[in-house]
Amino acid sequence: MRTANRIANLPPYLFAEIDRKVAVKKAQGIDVISLGIGDPDTPTPSRIVDRMAQAIRVPANHRYPSYAGSAAYRAAASAWMQARFGVAVDPDTETLALIGSKEGIAHLFLAFVDPGDVTLVPGCGYPVYHTGGILAGGETYFMPMREDSDFLADFESTPADVLARAKMMFLSYPNNPTSAVANEEYFDRAIEFARQHDLLLIHDNAYSEIGFDGYRPPSFLERPGAKDVAIELFSCSKAYNMTGWRVAFACGNAAAIKALGTVKSNIDSGVFTAVQDAAIEAFAGPQSEIDALCALYQRRRDLVMKALDGIGIEARTPKATIYIWAKVPSGHTSVSFATHVLESANVVVPAGSAYGPDGEGFVRISLTTPDDRLEEAVARISACL
Repeated sequence: MRTANRIANLPPYLFAEIDRKVAVKKAQGIDVISLGIGDPDTPTPSRIVDRMAQAIRVPANHRYPSYAGSAAYRAAASAWMQARFGVAVDPDTETLALIGSKEGIAHLFLAFVDPGDVTLVPGCGYPVYHTGGILAGGETYFMPMREDSDFLADFESTPADVLARAKMMFLSYPNNPTSAVANEEYFDRAIEFARQHDLLLIHDNAYSEIGFDGYRPPSFLERPGAKDVAIELFSCSKAYNMTGWRVAFACGNAAAIKALGTVKSNIDSGVFTAVQDAAIEAFAGPQSEIDALCALYQRRRDLVMKALDGIGIEARTPKATIYIWAKVPSGHTSVSFATHVLESANVVVPAGSAYGPDGEGFVRISLTTPDDRLEEAVARISACL
């Protein structure tokens, strides 16, 4: 049996590899603390669960769902964009339901990238920005993304020969894994750059609701001219603790939304309608749970930052996301430090290099672990240094 070359060319998926290593440890009876995957450890708000319980008993919801999402779901997503950001997106032509934003990212490559085309990808970013291109036969150009530039992807340094073959550009702020944030001036430059070079700009805003110290992450679509060149992805996963529900949406440029919808309708299905009904409750109901969630993560952020400082590990205090981007100690690479921590302390931290070439020298610490386990994890790391 011969698999396609595109499969052979894929690097091991980061989180699948983490799961494998943890499983081996647990099979040996070892207590492992995972600070790896950003999967909320607190439950989905009860109002959303209750709405799902009602919706799942509606016989009409048991039928095939709409590929684009129900009219009610798209209207709720559009209304949420208006209420949260003051951004108007047409629910019929500028909004599309997704089975999680990862699905939308992967399908964008099929909608826009032909073999040999280039996608501009942050030097530290969600791995699917790169692997999606491999599966579509495209190529990746990693935009420099360094600490001395506040981890803002340097799209303007892209060589002319690369730009001549580029079709898409990914940005994501607040950023996973670095937790960096971007200002209006940066977004405006990105819009103009995409316009000049005929690029579809995709802004992945999965962490739009997780901000600290009064910071409220913006929408890229708030900026003038953004809808001319860009779409934005939003997810219920982190804001409403709905990672397992797999429900999100894309919105923005109508032509791009149509192209994405064309791919989806040909090779995919829609979100289970009962899940869409639950997500409508997430968008339309009271948002106080988000404030409480941000307060929880901010407390954990402060706990971890204090502990890291105490053992001499450097990290910037994040203004958003559920991650701390920490420098590895001198003498270690990202992989060697992550391996050492797993083997010696039984703590999982993903190597920064798994997120792109500019992730070397860092590890990512997730805050989606109870306070006592976070404290124990840092104590174990301290003991093994």
